[in-house]
Amino acid sequence: MKNNNIGKDIANSLIPVILAFIIGGFIIAFLGENPFTTYWVLIKKSLLTTKGFANTLHYAAPMILTGLAIAVTFKANIFNMGVEGSFVLGGFCTAVFASRITGLDPITTKLLCFVIGAVFGMLFSLIPALLKANFKVDEMVVTLMLNYALVKILEFLATGPFREQGAGYVCTATVSRNSMFTRFGNTRLTFFFFITLVVFILMYILMKKSKLGYEITAIGQNSSFSEACGMRVKKKIIILMLLSGALAGFAGAGYMLSDQYKYTLSFSGNPGMGWDGMLISLLGSHSPVGVFIAAIFYSVLKTGSDNINLYTAVPQEIVAVIQSLIILLLSIQYLNKKTHILENLFSRIRNKGGIK
Repeated sequence: MKNNNIGKDIANSLIPVILAFIIGGFIIAFLGENPFTTYWVLIKKSLLTTKGFANTLHYAAPMILTGLAIAVTFKANIFNMGVEGSFVLGGFCTAVFASRITGLDPITTKLLCFVIGAVFGMLFSLIPALLKANFKVDEMVVTLMLNYALVKILEFLATGPFREQGAGYVCTATVSRNSMFTRFGNTRLTFFFFITLVVFILMYILMKKSKLGYEITAIGQNSSFSEACGMRVKKKIIILMLLSGALAGFAGAGYMLSDQYKYTLSFSGNPGMGWDGMLISLLGSHSPVGVFIAAIFYSVLKTGSDNINLYTAVPQEIVAVIQSLIILLLSIQYLNKKTHILENLFSRIRNKGGIK
């Protein structure tokens, strides 16, 4: 039974990806280009060269963490949409702290930066966690609203009190040299990726081998039954929301210290690392290993897209099209899982057509 479930999860993850690439291939062919050549460039430049592979791992690091931040709550049917907010707040607070701290050695400086990122990520998740646990307020609505409120607050802080004087665009001061991660060779890869691997292993043990991991699964399947069996569901909701916020804030701190080095209004990108984490978690079926693989795959798309229009006549926006198709197909798949709408539709078609 367990092997069947694993096989089903793999199939559910692969089908949207394969269909998205097939549709993307037709679009590339319509543009007069060879889809196989385009996809080969995408894979070769992101996986089959030393620099490309290292850059892929670099971009995957924060997405592994935001994917895990989503997975740990979604697995329990807690829809924390505030991962993006925790990520951005963690990065902002890390930037402010790291640009002002002096007199500490590099290891202590980085450790304090990660603690600050995780703590502020947790604080952002605390309000919706308490509202969900104590008053059953819909966490999806609260976290979505808080995300937009946070954007405006950080925009004010970045353009006012914490803006770097003399800069030609809105940003905070550059973080100190001691807080920066050093890149390996001519790649963008830093030690932050290996820290991410340690966090991934710890989360795998927590979700798959610990008591809390089994409780997460139980709450996700039936929270009322879990409560009746003596599980303190309210307490677990708060713990999971705070854990999710800590992971996202930790990711924001790491991304700041290994890639951005200062907070800008485009720090998280578009649509944002937190939203990317949601797609990665869905693609990985909320499993730690699935999240890891999905983050690498998604990073391949990001890294490879920079090379597509250099070696082919296909615009790099084709990758955004493929990503959008994956999101659309995953949404259909998720909707069908909850409502069985496709099975009902096909059943009606068979009945009307007289097919047995």
